[in-house]
Amino acid sequence: MKLRTAVGATSVVLAASLALAGCADDSAPEENSPSPEASAETSESAEATDQAEPTEADIAAVEAIKVTGDPGSEPELAFEGLEVSVPTTRVVDTGDGEELAEGMKVTMQYVAYDAAGERLGSTWENDAPESFVLGDPSYDLLTEPLLGQPVGTRLLIANPTVDAQNEPSTVVNLVEITDAVQIPSRAEGEAVEPAEGLPTVTLGDDGAPSVEIPEGYEAPEELVAQTLIKGDGAEVTAEQTVTAHYTGWTLDGEVFDSSWERGEPSSFSLQQVIPGWTDGISGQTVGSQVLLVIPADQAYGAEADGSSELAGEDLIFVVDILDAD
Repeated sequence: MKLRTAVGATSVVLAASLALAGCADDSAPEENSPSPEASAETSESAEATDQAEPTEADIAAVEAIKVTGDPGSEPELAFEGLEVSVPTTRVVDTGDGEELAEGMKVTMQYVAYDAAGERLGSTWENDAPESFVLGDPSYDLLTEPLLGQPVGTRLLIANPTVDAQNEPSTVVNLVEITDAVQIPSRAEGEAVEPAEGLPTVTLGDDGAPSVEIPEGYEAPEELVAQTLIKGDGAEVTAEQTVTAHYTGWTLDGEVFDSSWERGEPSSFSLQQVIPGWTDGISGQTVGSQVLLVIPADQAYGAEADGSSELAGEDLIFVVDILDAD
């Protein structure tokens, strides 16, 4: 289920053109994962063509895109009426930095254009680069073409999608990889004895958590943020973007979302998550593991009003804070 609240239209358009799973709108909290994501229609289109190879026409169309501008600043793309049948990429420039590997936190700038060659928006506009973990299933479109490329690489990607009228279309991005760092795979630090009466957390060999919820347990009226492992990194602030591994449960013990099950941690802004995450993660240190027990009014709303299938639900999360910037 999504942790993010609604984000701005421009960032949704940009992120939607690069990612594969369900996307935010401007009116309601999201319901699935916290990483930048595309619309359900985009997801179906992309998944349907996931195994297909670009045709000669697809490759020729992307090769014909004219890119003007030097690395380090927003480029200008020139083309008209571009259409591809499957996601199609082209390396514009090869960087000279560290080689990208799965599990790295990758930072990028990018600009998006529609099929007619009209600019949609850019992360360069507000100097707001975005980060993701290479290998995150939400970014499958970028994983294969970027693996093994060095930092500094600029990549064109044309992605078939649907427009506002649900008609087939294409979005074109130029992505520039500006940084990449290796992050830990799980929380590491000093174990902390939790308060009595809380759900009991057990870790698998790989660090994936499970919980045992006491019989008759009721969520407290106020947010609980219990540190389980105290990391030695910097203190996280509410304005930062965090990279985290996490699992979420309802109070009946049902898992509704887990980055562990997806195989990679996720990166997201603490300004775009449910309030219980913003308040519960802020003030923790990087490297920590935190048990969050979140009352419904700090999650998706106290009333089951249909805005989310989790509305009216008290929630439990175990979060490994792997990085923050």
